Amino acid sequence: MHIIKLDATDSTNLYLKNLMLSEPLEDLSVVITKEQTEGRGQMGTSWQSTKGKNLTFSILKKFDGFLIQNQFHLNMAVSLAIYTMLHAYNTSDLKIKWPNDILSGTGKICGILIENIAKGRQIRASVIGIGLNVNQTDFPNHFNATSLKLLLGKSFNLDELLQSLLEKLIHYFKLLESGKITEVKESYLEVLFMYGEVANFQKPDGQKFAGTINGISENGRLQVLLESNVLKEFGLKEIKLLY
Repeated sequence: MHIIKLDATDSTNLYLKNLMLSEPLEDLSVVITKEQTEGRGQMGTSWQSTKGKNLTFSILKKFDGFLIQNQFHLNMAVSLAIYTMLHAYNTSDLKIKWPNDILSGTGKICGILIENIAKGRQIRASVIGIGLNVNQTDFPNHFNATSLKLLLGKSFNLDELLQSLLEKLIHYFKLLESGKITEVKESYLEVLFMYGEVANFQKPDGQKFAGTINGISENGRLQVLLESNVLKEFGLKEIKLLY
C-alpha cells in the first residue's frame, strides 16, 4: 500500500484524481494531508478541518467488473468500515445517517465523498475521500459536529487511527469483491439512523413531511413509508432528513 503524505492540499480527492492522470497508481493508494483547504462533502458542501487535528485522506480502490448500478454497495461498505473502527474505540451511540454520514448521537463525526471513474456500465476505480474529526474540539461553523476527543476526552494518534481504518476498509472491500452484498446491506440497515422510526423530512422546495424509514433500494434510494401508507423512494437531492 502506497501512502502519500502532504502538509497541505486543496482536496485529497482532487490530488489523487490528478495524480492518476500523470502516473499509474496501485490499488489502495492513499493520499493524506494535515490541511485541506477546499475539502468537499456531499452535494458540494464544504468540509472544514483544523490543520493537523483530524484524519483527512483519500484512498483509491480499483475494480474489475463492478457495475455502476451497484455503486451504493461501495457506499455501504465504506460507511461500515468507519463505523466498525469507531465502535472498536468505544465511541458511543454510533449510527450511519443515509447515505453515509457517521453520527455519534446527533453529532456528525465523519463525512465521506466517493467519486467513481466509469467506463461503459462498469466502475473502473473509485476515489474515496474521508474526513474524520479526531482531535479538533471547536467547530464554529458546524453546530452538530463532534470529534473523538470531545466524545472520549483524550487525544488520538492520527497514524494509528489511519492504519486501523485502512484495515477495516480492506476488510469490507474484500466482502464486496467476494459477493457478500446481502451481509453488507443487512449490517448497514442494523446501524442506519432512524431505521424503522418515524422521521421528519424536507423537500428542496421547503415542504416538510413525516414518514417511516423503511429501507434502502438496490440503487441506494431511501425508502420511506408515508403517513398515507404509500412506500416512496427518494434520492439524495430529493429529500433532507431533519433531526
